[in-house]
Amino acid sequence: MRYTPQNPFAAAGRSPLAGRTILQVVPELEAGGVERTAVDVAEGIAQAGARALVATEGGRLVAELQAKGGVWIPFPAKTKNPFRMAANIRGLVRICLDEGVDLVHARSRAPAWSALAACRILRKPFVTTYAGSYSGRSAVKVLYNSVMARGDAVIANSHYTAGLIAARHPFAHERVRVIHRGTDLRAFSPSAVPAERVDRLRRAWGIEPHRRIVLLAARLTGWKGQKVLIEAAKLLVDRGVHDFAIVLAGDPQGREAYVRELDALASDLGLAGLVHRVGHCSDMPAALLAASVVAVPSTEPEAFGRSAVEAQALGTPVVVSDLGAVPETVLAPPQVASSARTGWRVPPGDAAALAEAIREALALGASARDALAERARRHVEAHFSLDGMVLDTLDVYSALLGDGTLPNPALRGLAVG
Repeated sequence: MRYTPQNPFAAAGRSPLAGRTILQVVPELEAGGVERTAVDVAEGIAQAGARALVATEGGRLVAELQAKGGVWIPFPAKTKNPFRMAANIRGLVRICLDEGVDLVHARSRAPAWSALAACRILRKPFVTTYAGSYSGRSAVKVLYNSVMARGDAVIANSHYTAGLIAARHPFAHERVRVIHRGTDLRAFSPSAVPAERVDRLRRAWGIEPHRRIVLLAARLTGWKGQKVLIEAAKLLVDRGVHDFAIVLAGDPQGREAYVRELDALASDLGLAGLVHRVGHCSDMPAALLAASVVAVPSTEPEAFGRSAVEAQALGTPVVVSDLGAVPETVLAPPQVASSARTGWRVPPGDAAALAEAIREALALGASARDALAERARRHVEAHFSLDGMVLDTLDVYSALLGDGTLPNPALRGLAVG
């Protein structure tokens, strides 16, 4: 199946953003989801005939930003020092005046406070993306977090996130629009991943040719569910399933005590040879395609479910915890009939349910697996494409720069939480 990217301005002609200048503010441009989205949206802005500025301290994605038509403005956006944040207000005002900025979009809390103040001084439209749970129980922390709900438009990356905003910041309800994070369906496509890349990863991971991979791609931290998956692997072995290997692909980020706990658990359960910690993986399309099953067994809510979406785009069966935003990305009973599923949902922390779902996924015949892959790919194309995310974001910009009225929530699937 070949994905045909959208050209959002081909039919409409000249973009309503043409000639405008949009400034995004993000702490740094490293390889995280927030940073990646900023670069993707900057590319869409440039393609719409507008200037795409990004004020940030820098990072590994700066070169890609510039190659895609964006403009990097070096700026100390990462600081959380209150005095420097106050100084950043003046800095952003100066950038907006010098560059003729029409709209500012903030993607992180500390720089968002500076951007909010600058926009209020200049009477410029202000957009925020609420992309995390932003935990905090004290009144001070709740106030600090609230800046992400103070935009003239507040973009939530999932319906789960929109629900959090409604509960914590009800004043923002009418300004919330759900725009799911987009997946690049050109990169996350089976036809785009040569077999050599998959074989190279399997060899690097030390996986025997006859073993099927159950992959958990996430940083090594307790709530990502690595222990639950190891316990599920023991149950699978006890039920006679032996031709698989667990691959934990993720950086421990200094959590050496947790790494030792994982190794000890695998050893105590007699799984030392089946559980492979492989560290950070830089080729996620190949990793997800190498897997026979992708597990997302988080024990705490996630604000989105990127790996579940990317796996479905590649046609790999997914098993996810029925918790947070991840279930929004996977069709499964009782929401749909078994014949319409694109994956499995299981109760968080339930190793037995996780093992049974993995067993069912591994037991799929060739025809059933192909049918599930086709459904999953079409599901992602319809709801989680990169082009759709960019187009919906540009719609929000255009509306605020037009008559100031946000687009109808029903437009192309946007909805309030």
